[in-house]
Amino acid sequence: MDQSLHSKNLIKENKQTGSTQQFLDIEEIKDGVVILKNGALRAVLMVSSINFDLKSSDEQDAIIYQYQSFLNSLDFPVQIFISSRKINLKHYIDELKSLSREQTNELLHLQMEDYIQYISNMAATINIVNKSFYIVVPFSPSENQKSKLKDHIFEIFSPEKATKKKRKESLEVYKDQLWQRVDLIQNGLTGTGLRLAILNTQELIELYYAIYNPGPIEKLELAPIEGMAVNTSLYA
Repeated sequence: MDQSLHSKNLIKENKQTGSTQQFLDIEEIKDGVVILKNGALRAVLMVSSINFDLKSSDEQDAIIYQYQSFLNSLDFPVQIFISSRKINLKHYIDELKSLSREQTNELLHLQMEDYIQYISNMAATINIVNKSFYIVVPFSPSENQKSKLKDHIFEIFSPEKATKKKRKESLEVYKDQLWQRVDLIQNGLTGTGLRLAILNTQELIELYYAIYNPGPIEKLELAPIEGMAVNTSLYA
């Protein structure tokens, strides 16, 4: 089933002011690609983090050298985006309390109660923030100067100038160029010890929804990067 930014979960209509989508730079999200209103494309990769300070000096030097080589290999701009969101631990604490009530082992029950108290005190005194790291990969049709389609560069976004079939063919050509850049970034950063996953359509929708609707994360259950869908699929 095709998922796009037009999902009713993301865009709510207002009869007086119209759709909030008119204020966004995004035209559509589909097939793991963000399509902007100016015709440019974006792919987003979620990136893991590494504890650089715990590495040995040789490992640190190797990471720096690999990252320097990665930057020197790029002939296009990228955006590094960091999302910081406060975590609401209420649901997590409620789940722990439920499990504690079901615990028949008295020792484990007491240990869980102590842990619940510790988490509750910590949540009341400090802000617990979750940080997520992303790399935004851009591609603009205007960069495809060598393509035979250069004379019809914006036809995929102009129904008056191109048929639906032609627009679809052009979009596929531009997406191929975008995926080549994604592959280059994945190959370049893998050597630094980072893990990368390309966001699919649903994950992109959820990311943009969170950006335009800032607020605390309601659940502590955060999916590890290994579990994310990796498809051949933020705007600065």
